[in-house]
Amino acid sequence: MEFRGAEVQAGKPLIAKVTVQPVSEDASEDHHQSKDVSGDSIRRRFLEFYASRGHKVLPSASLVPEDPTVLLTIAGMLQFKPVFLGKVPRQVPCATTSQRCIRTNDLENVGRTARHHTFFEMLGNFSFGDYFKKEAIRWAWELSTVEFGLPANRVWVSIYEDDDEAFEIWKNEVGVPVERIKRMGEADNFWTSGPTGPCGPCSELYYDFYPERGCGDEVDLGDDSRFIEFYNLVFMQYNKTKEGLLEPLKQKNIDTGLGLERIAQILQKVPNNYETDLVYPIIAKVLELANISYDSADDKAKMSLKVIADHMRAVVYLISDGVLPSNIGRGYVLRRLIRRAVRKGKSLGIHGDGKGAFLPIVAEKVIEMSTYIDSDVKTKAPRILEEIRQEELRFKKTLERGEKLLDRKLKEALSADKPCLSGKDAFILSDTYGFPVEITAEVAEERGVSIDMDGFEAEMENQRRQSQAAHNVVKLSVEDGDDITKDIADTEFLGYDSLSARAVVKSLLVGGKSVVRVSEGSEVEILLDRTPFYAESGGQIADHGFLFVNGSQEDVAVVEVSDVQKSLKIFVHKGVVKSGALEVGKEVEAAVDADLRQRAKVHHTATHLLQSALKKVVGQETSQAGSLVAFDRLRFDFNFNRPLHEGELEEIEGLINRWIGDATRLETKVLPLADAKQAGAIAMFGEKYNDEVRVVEVPGVSKELCGGTHVGNTAEIRAFKIISEQGIASGTRRIEAVAGEACIEYINSRDSQMKRLCSTLKVKAEDVTNRVENLLEELRTARKEASDLRSKAAVYRASVISNEAFTIGTKQTIRVLVESMDDTDADSLKSAAEHLVSTLEEPVAVVLGSCPDKDKVSLVAAFSPGVVSLGLQAGKCIGSIAKLCGGGGGGKPQFAQAGGRKPENLSSALEKAREDLVATLSQKLGY
Repeated sequence: MEFRGAEVQAGKPLIAKVTVQPVSEDASEDHHQSKDVSGDSIRRRFLEFYASRGHKVLPSASLVPEDPTVLLTIAGMLQFKPVFLGKVPRQVPCATTSQRCIRTNDLENVGRTARHHTFFEMLGNFSFGDYFKKEAIRWAWELSTVEFGLPANRVWVSIYEDDDEAFEIWKNEVGVPVERIKRMGEADNFWTSGPTGPCGPCSELYYDFYPERGCGDEVDLGDDSRFIEFYNLVFMQYNKTKEGLLEPLKQKNIDTGLGLERIAQILQKVPNNYETDLVYPIIAKVLELANISYDSADDKAKMSLKVIADHMRAVVYLISDGVLPSNIGRGYVLRRLIRRAVRKGKSLGIHGDGKGAFLPIVAEKVIEMSTYIDSDVKTKAPRILEEIRQEELRFKKTLERGEKLLDRKLKEALSADKPCLSGKDAFILSDTYGFPVEITAEVAEERGVSIDMDGFEAEMENQRRQSQAAHNVVKLSVEDGDDITKDIADTEFLGYDSLSARAVVKSLLVGGKSVVRVSEGSEVEILLDRTPFYAESGGQIADHGFLFVNGSQEDVAVVEVSDVQKSLKIFVHKGVVKSGALEVGKEVEAAVDADLRQRAKVHHTATHLLQSALKKVVGQETSQAGSLVAFDRLRFDFNFNRPLHEGELEEIEGLINRWIGDATRLETKVLPLADAKQAGAIAMFGEKYNDEVRVVEVPGVSKELCGGTHVGNTAEIRAFKIISEQGIASGTRRIEAVAGEACIEYINSRDSQMKRLCSTLKVKAEDVTNRVENLLEELRTARKEASDLRSKAAVYRASVISNEAFTIGTKQTIRVLVESMDDTDADSLKSAAEHLVSTLEEPVAVVLGSCPDKDKVSLVAAFSPGVVSLGLQAGKCIGSIAKLCGGGGGGKPQFAQAGGRKPENLSSALEKAREDLVATLSQKLGY
């Protein structure tokens, strides 16, 4: 296992042995407020704390783990599991990380409790045989009570019931009173990696919100109303044998986890994780969209707000790490989170942007806050936002119809003695309307209705059986249920050797009814005795073309064929009668569109070359997971666990184009299936094979079982170009490419766009990049100059209104200025406030407001040190008046900013600020 950035400098000690002094019981409860307690600061301070003690700071692993036994990254230790299990050697003696995690086992508790999340960050320090229990305990205590300043009398400790060593360290070396050390059983305080393997006791740190409730044996650390567990230390010291025996490990390890959201709740003194600065700004964005205030929201609305904020954090980082919505695995987790968020948004009355989606607006806030969590997220923002938008819109298309059906079914269920939604109804909602059964269960629970899950599973199993039985079969039956295929012979396929043929019409279907004649304008399905048309299969789309009926003037007819499907070996030509009439028994000239067939042949052979190139470049273990061979492009899905690098894509593309240039003739043979497999032919994904199979070979390059149409020589492909590569599901990637005429069209289109760009910029193609970079730099400079001018103008206006400042007090005077600055933007308002505080006589309190845009309010509060020393805080001041303007905000004691959406309330909000400041300062000064 390779640790990125895990280089160790030779000769330098990695562990600084620090003596930790226990914190006295009378530690100030406000001590931790003397340092920055923002979420970003807490994360940084944690990593710096352990880095200064010899730990290598390593990046967060992806939410898509390398461990195949785990769906998502659920803990900080997961990336180090091979080291802990002894499968790979350690790269560093000890490490520290801030790991992005996702857990969905308690999904129903998200938003209901103070601290349940799907997405969270786990801060951790790890030792791989370096230090052990004593250092881990002492450092955890020092971090908690010294670095983070938690009052020592509020920190409780749990240990494994038999771990006397940990008890002695906590009691005698750290100094935790015995009454605040709780021994707990195996279920709570003993970690195992599985039935066998490394394991060990745990020690957990809890914060006590209500120490006045006292100590004693009756105290329950599991009481969420009083305690929160924030730090877990795992002492990996044993190996568990098959017999269940615990053998001491030669290399003892440390694995810890401190929940960032939990410690932020404690340090920021808020009632739950959601009101920390890690999550609340996202909630604020949802509040803005819902046009409600947090304080006025009822419990149900607050739960919806929290669910949306939590789920969007998970959604953004999942998509950033390559997960896309689907109906299986990680993709299903992602889809479910998006759909739950959509439903919660609907319950809040959020309508979305002009395109009907609101989640991308919320996601933009998550992305804005991602800088110190994952710097790559912002570069992937366009793709993330588009995936979210498309998934939300897809769900909304079926949501309304499904909700109406669900509402009707729930009303019916409520009329029974024991309200229960049938498994069949739950299945219909899932299968037809896209409602995951979990969401159906949530809605039903809200209405007091249960679900027959056994019946649902039975319906699912029945569908699976039917799906397997009906694989690749086209339904051919008339309305009365008679199967017409029993009287129709297999269609003779001539398309490998000819693009036209004479054939006889054996049957006609219109709207599922068997007819003998169709006239102009009719949509019709036609069965012929023989055909040159290729029917859709093996990923290749069907041929297009025409059926011509020649004869006397009144007998002439033309049918345009736009699709061909097959049931077993019977081909069904779907088309429209463009002129004349067609009858059963008539002879037709069936003609395939030669240009479109050539495009399909080119793309199909290029798909074979692509599979061979992938195996050569990224490994033989890659295998096909689906394909599309169309006239305008090819699409190839393959099993692989990571994105392809740019260099790999260039190598694949270059290799294919060299094979095309080799002008190799293809060889096609029909062989017994066993012989074909023995010869090394690769089976195409999704195809079923008879005893006799068709083998298509590009000698020296590719050999596959394939019933599709192909070029005769690779030179016919002319050129190949990859246009995209992306993940589409867990462990599945997709390449889209163009070849032949489609490739020429693609290149010509790009060339035309480049020429227009060159013409617009008045530069040569090779100078476009530099010109664009220069323009961007000029734009940045212009924007900065404009911003500077606005700030200078605001400062000038501030100088003018400084005369409006008034004083409070006689012996000790405080200058106060509360004014509106019309349409000044937020940044300039900040500059104005800073200027006023620096120029007006100390102590001074300044509150400014403006309406920079329609439906937008900007507010700023700036207090000098003398005002702050009296106990006033700019953040609290600005937060209260921002609510009057339909917004929120906050900041530090000396400076804070806020926004709102109700300009009409600005004057009254500023008046309230003036009154509150006068009242509070007068009280502080004793007047």
